[in-house]
Amino acid sequence: MTKQLKADLMLILVTLFWGVSYLLIDISFSEINVFTLNALRFLIAFIAAGILAFPKLKTVNRITLKYSALLGAVLLVVYIGATYGVRYTSLSNAGFLCALTVVITPVLAFIFQRKKPDKKLLIAVVMCLVGIGLLTLNEQLRPALGDILCILCAFAYAVDLLITENAVKKEEINAFQLGVFQLGFTGIYNLVLAFFVENPVLPKTPKVWVAVLFLAVFCTGAAFIIQVLAQQYTSASHVGVIFSLEPVFAGIVAFAFAGEVLTMRAYFGAILLISSIFAMELEIPKVVTSFKNFVKNKIV
Repeated sequence: MTKQLKADLMLILVTLFWGVSYLLIDISFSEINVFTLNALRFLIAFIAAGILAFPKLKTVNRITLKYSALLGAVLLVVYIGATYGVRYTSLSNAGFLCALTVVITPVLAFIFQRKKPDKKLLIAVVMCLVGIGLLTLNEQLRPALGDILCILCAFAYAVDLLITENAVKKEEINAFQLGVFQLGFTGIYNLVLAFFVENPVLPKTPKVWVAVLFLAVFCTGAAFIIQVLAQQYTSASHVGVIFSLEPVFAGIVAFAFAGEVLTMRAYFGAILLISSIFAMELEIPKVVTSFKNFVKNKIV
């Protein structure tokens, strides 16, 4: 198993966490507001990582902190766009538009880094775009404030992926430290905004505390640290394609815990999304050659 394949499998696990997060966020909003929830998520994740890995963090240098602060600001925009976007548009529109990161990332990589995507990646991106549309869109896609915010979320996350890809390749930057400290900065930014625009309160019931803690530990702390570590061995465009699976996992969770049933068109879209990952990962010529050899041996 190659390092890139291992990294991509780790990122699929991250996407699974984020698919679960929609249900947990909905539970959390019954008692706390947007910025308060995001502040709790990121600060708890940062504190937990700090306690568990303090020896690895105490040697952090200035350039790592600089990139961590920058990524924290970008993530703040990502979460503002995603959270408020859902409030001002339909869930189906939000799911499609936030997942446009898969298309925006290779475009930005080509514009700013002169990285020409290979044919496999282009095929995977097209399959993802069609799959996301089949899975999430209805016939009533209309421009609205929420649509603009969701596109902002997708654009900001594409920027986050490209900045992270650039940062982890620098010798002065420790990928693990970057992953942890960006959590702290994002949490601080959200906490400041929470005091300005909300009345921050802590969760009152065990149910919401469990949802917040799972969001913090798995959907935030583990997820963003894994993303940064994995991007040492894979490209930002690969990450964008893998993260397009998020609507698939969200749909599975919705079916299992909320009883939501998808249309046949949506199921076809989910299959197309999953197929795009195989199209990106598999060496097609090798697969074809292996299949020919298998058939030849069987005939002989």
